[in-house]
Amino acid sequence: MNEKKIYSWLGLARRSGNLVSGDDTTLREVKKKRVSLVIIASDASKNTKKLFSDKCSFRSIEFYEFGEKNKIGSSIGKSPRAVLGIMDKNIAIEIKKLLTESE
Repeated sequence: MNEKKIYSWLGLARRSGNLVSGDDTTLREVKKKRVSLVIIASDASKNTKKLFSDKCSFRSIEFYEFGEKNKIGSSIGKSPRAVLGIMDKNIAIEIKKLLTESE
């Protein structure tokens, strides 16, 4: 399982300024098509999952369900987060590779 690698990539994205987190901020960036990848916590609410899967599908932005809110939050040095957006294409590609390998 590449879970640790994925969390460290999330931390890297955060430190390099290529990550947005939280529902409102991520949604705003999704609407502007500034994110390359969206990660939704597995324990996010049904409404949150539906909202982001619909918005992302409509704009052809890839999204994955991964991890828990607490772990995602701590990996980026923040409080628990249900949604993350990766803005850098290359970082998004690396995380996608790890996510698809772990499926």
